[in-house]
Amino acid sequence: MRKKLLLLLSMLLVLSMVLMACSGSRGEVGKDADSKNSEPKQELNININTEPPSLHPGLAEDSTSGTVLRQVFEGLSRINLKGKPELAAAENVIISEDQKTYTFTLRDAKWTNGDPVTAMDFEYAWKWALDPANHSAYAYQLYYLEGGQAFNEGTGTADAVGVKAIDDKTLEVKLAKPTPFFLELTAFYTYLPVNSKIAKANPDWANEAGGHYTTNGPFKMTEWSHSDKIVLEKNADYWDAEEVKLEKITMIMVNDANTELSMFENGELDWAGMPTGSLPLDAIPALKDAGTLNTKAIAAIYHYDFNTTAEPFNNANIRKAFALAINRQEIIDNITQGGEVPAMALVPPTMFPENEKGHFKDNDVKKAKEYLQKGLEELGYKDVSELPAINLSFNTHEGHQKIAQALQDMWKKNLGVDVTLDNQEWQVFLDNVQQRNFNIARTGWQGDFNDAINFLEVYYSANAGNNASGWESKEFQDLLDQSEKEQDSKKRQQILMQAEAVIVNEMPFIPLYFYTNNWVQDENLRNVAVSGLGDVQFKWAYFE
Repeated sequence: MRKKLLLLLSMLLVLSMVLMACSGSRGEVGKDADSKNSEPKQELNININTEPPSLHPGLAEDSTSGTVLRQVFEGLSRINLKGKPELAAAENVIISEDQKTYTFTLRDAKWTNGDPVTAMDFEYAWKWALDPANHSAYAYQLYYLEGGQAFNEGTGTADAVGVKAIDDKTLEVKLAKPTPFFLELTAFYTYLPVNSKIAKANPDWANEAGGHYTTNGPFKMTEWSHSDKIVLEKNADYWDAEEVKLEKITMIMVNDANTELSMFENGELDWAGMPTGSLPLDAIPALKDAGTLNTKAIAAIYHYDFNTTAEPFNNANIRKAFALAINRQEIIDNITQGGEVPAMALVPPTMFPENEKGHFKDNDVKKAKEYLQKGLEELGYKDVSELPAINLSFNTHEGHQKIAQALQDMWKKNLGVDVTLDNQEWQVFLDNVQQRNFNIARTGWQGDFNDAINFLEVYYSANAGNNASGWESKEFQDLLDQSEKEQDSKKRQQILMQAEAVIVNEMPFIPLYFYTNNWVQDENLRNVAVSGLGDVQFKWAYFE
């Protein structure tokens, strides 16, 4: 999972830090622009960069596939325009007093081939993803189900998994433990239903557009020209079809940021940039100056992990000195340029609004020097010249290298410490990080669901698969354990904030910045839902 998440963050940086600028401003080309009084065509044209690796909900594991799946499928819940989960394929849910049993009542809904959507379609899809024979990369998202992890790891059975179709309209879900964010999870694509009748008869049902590819969302796929484009059309049989205004969505696959922006400028696309495509880095300042750039913070952080198992970063004061002696805003202004938010915390402001300010001051050189001196004394060093050699490791990429060079300069100027840059090819870098063969290493995290626990639990244990730092704290663990038992959402949030304060005070990582999505869109396009996790939905979109 570490490989996948580090790759995802690397890809996010690539999308925001590449290519040359495009100039010019968009003209009046657009939806029936010849007549301002005519109704615009409700047809959306976007770029998704590349061929979706899989449009099977149980096999998808990337943002491109997710973008398509969110338009053509619908789970028990859906993230709405306000970024909150609301019931979707389910019309009602009863939650037990212990918050471990959810009983969903499904709406009257149809698959695109006319079959009714049933509770068995959900049970089948979830157990299919958990079945180890199907190699679902996101099966772990279903570990919240009672017996889910055991089945996926080969020590349990499908019958013991906590999902059961009581009848066609009633789905009973039993959780391993109370999960306050469960209705967030049921909006995620691994929790989508599958037409069990079709899937059992046709194992390759999800490989092509056509009769076998049956879906239950606001749009249906009518064309899939591989590596070229996907065409979606409004699903007239969708239960909430009156809310769907777009008649057609054309998703082209052009993996070039300059071309994408040029097509937008020429009126061939209605959207350019994240979360569906990418913008050239050098074009961002001009777009910002023109007032056409849209920027939205998302639940993802760019940071570095210290190896806390070896000197000098086994010392918290040394770690804090390095973290505070950085000018994050300067890196954002001069390197990334995408309106990223300086990170002086671990949990993104989309989950903890207070974290836009953070737990410490950016570029607090005075405090950093105080921490450094205290740490040197605790380790028995007379000055920085006695520190062990320090390497900053990162995987090969121009953007990572520029940021690493900036940090190297800042640490030399502000702390008098020499740091060597260690640029490694991807697989070598991953192996070294997993073996803790580093001093400081570039890492990162993007939220899978909209809850702070998704960021904090990474550091629960020194031996956790995604914790490169080797740090752990009993106080931190106790707070996370306490949060799992707390049923009051406000009290739980306070507990998680206390846990974050503990880990930031110990500083096993260097938070650098929280990611943003940057894009431009047709001035008449309304109600595109870009969530705090950085995904997009067009159910409510329309041209004014």
